[in-house]
Amino acid sequence: MGDGFQYFDIILLALVAAFLVLRLRNVLGRRTGTERPAEPVRPPLAKRDVGGDNVVNLTEASAREAVAPAGKAQGDGLAQIRAADPQFDPAAFLQGARGAFQMIVGAFASGDTGTLRPLLSDDVYERFAEAIRQRVAAKETQETNIVSIKSHEISDAELQGRTAFITVKFVSEQINILRAADGTVIEGEPDQVHEKTDFWTFARNLRSQDPNWLLVATRST
Repeated sequence: MGDGFQYFDIILLALVAAFLVLRLRNVLGRRTGTERPAEPVRPPLAKRDVGGDNVVNLTEASAREAVAPAGKAQGDGLAQIRAADPQFDPAAFLQGARGAFQMIVGAFASGDTGTLRPLLSDDVYERFAEAIRQRVAAKETQETNIVSIKSHEISDAELQGRTAFITVKFVSEQINILRAADGTVIEGEPDQVHEKTDFWTFARNLRSQDPNWLLVATRST
């Protein structure tokens, strides 16, 4: 009897996980059947050097060689994106961006590269994957708890050729702990909540048949 309930729980959790992934894909982008022929989605990104620390956090992992493009006024940028893609819905995009923020932060902390791969550009994924590999090699574990997302809003938008870039400002309350192999805390405090302000830039080639936006840059203040 107990084994039957455990099997039912596993099936239920799998269904819930599948629903969340499908929901995230729907709100970050949809296929309408009217998209133009596909072409490469990866835009070239400017590069910068970021000093390395012994502990690599989420922002450092993605920002080493991926920075947001110089932005125009938000309103002008959004107007250009809407003109190029009449299906674009800022409210739906923000809903998807919020879901992506929670999913990516959680996946990075747990070392789940399978979840990260379809949500990140190639450059950002490599930064994240390398940070995870270093953490695993050091036998360290990251614990991240997003207590709340106080606000999330579009802070910048720009159309560069056929590629749209949208930067979202997230203000969240988080608990971040880094533990050694024996469980001792290396960084952070388990009962200490910190407010973080992050700027995440998402990009999409508006002529691509792929409806999904990719995270191409992050920074924090």
